[in-house]
Amino acid sequence: MKRSVVVVGGGFAGVACAKGLAKHGVDVHLIDRNNYHQFQPLLYQVATAQLGVPDIARPLRDIFTKHGTVRVTTGEVASIDVEAKTVTLADGVTIGGDVLVVAAGARANFFGTPGADEHAYPLYCVDDAERLRSRILGIMDAVDRDERYLAQGALNFVIVGAGPTGVETSGALAEMVKDVLPHFYPDLPTLLANVIVVDHAPHVLNGFSERSQSFATKALERDGVEFRFGTGVKEVHPNKVVLSDDSEIITHLVIWAGGLQASGVLGSAGLPQGRGGRIDVEPDLTAPGHPDVFVLGDAANITDQHGRVLPQLGSVAQQSGAWAAHNIIANLSGKPTRPFEYHDKGIMAMVGRNAAVAELGEDRHELTGPLAFAAWLGVHASLLSGVREKVGALASWGQDYVSKKRPTALVDHPEDYRIDWDDEA
Repeated sequence: MKRSVVVVGGGFAGVACAKGLAKHGVDVHLIDRNNYHQFQPLLYQVATAQLGVPDIARPLRDIFTKHGTVRVTTGEVASIDVEAKTVTLADGVTIGGDVLVVAAGARANFFGTPGADEHAYPLYCVDDAERLRSRILGIMDAVDRDERYLAQGALNFVIVGAGPTGVETSGALAEMVKDVLPHFYPDLPTLLANVIVVDHAPHVLNGFSERSQSFATKALERDGVEFRFGTGVKEVHPNKVVLSDDSEIITHLVIWAGGLQASGVLGSAGLPQGRGGRIDVEPDLTAPGHPDVFVLGDAANITDQHGRVLPQLGSVAQQSGAWAAHNIIANLSGKPTRPFEYHDKGIMAMVGRNAAVAELGEDRHELTGPLAFAAWLGVHASLLSGVREKVGALASWGQDYVSKKRPTALVDHPEDYRIDWDDEA
């Protein structure tokens, strides 16, 4: 019986797969560019200083201290060889196994928009969240120093994309501007701030019900968020964005929540790539023509038992990782694998204080307002990796709810904090 598995990626899918394999005593070599597992749905709260990094990130080695068969290696994967079932790291080290699991995650998809890769701020990893937080604080400190920067659009914040990430980020940023910043900057004219969401779609939260979309839109508009629906971003410059209708918004902060594509390293695997650069996997989550290679999470285009393509959600990644572990055990035991069956637990999005939307279960039981807000907090707290993270997040949320203090409002990326106000497009 073959018992060696290499797992590329320490996200939801990779960790769930490694845990499932470890329970059966399988030797697992888990590789990730970072030494931690991050809870991606809460990155926007790190960016807006509601949570600290330790609340949403946990060292991978800490997760697997009780799993003696799991070895964690930190390194940048440079290439993947699906025929040999090996991966080569940037420093030349090659690691192989009997089964290969590719759960390499995703990166921002700028759709070829000129200037977006250079000047926009994506929100997909801890480093992205810390960079964005430093940028926000750099803008606020600059305006507090000299209000002439207002004429250069300092308090215009543009968010590209009205999906869950865009909605949650815009709500958190609007709340930060309205309620928190006056506590830190009593002389700052925050009433002049504009949070602007741009999206090609005619509404927010595509995939949610009309009731949820309407509730989220009205709640955000009450907090001062402006929407530009039916409009895309044509160009991103250091000091402005040009929209598809040729109108311009002067700004020094563009947050990109406009979509994801597969990690670039996936191209080195030589597998045919489908939508978003992801691999169209077989029903049992294996790569076409490679029964010993599994592709999971945001690296894969996965269909459910009804043939529907599943969205890039943490729940899909987590369940696919656990399912792949079962199939790998079957594979190693000479038994047949089973097609992936997704259990839809619903979707939800935070909108602001006492405001959220939730559609629970396959029947999509709808909740809005404070009840959905409480459900969102409970679900996300329960999904955090460890006790330290759960307790830390709950404590931070409690403090944030009753006060305007943001103890994690720290600058850790000076290059994003320092802004060239004389830059030109």
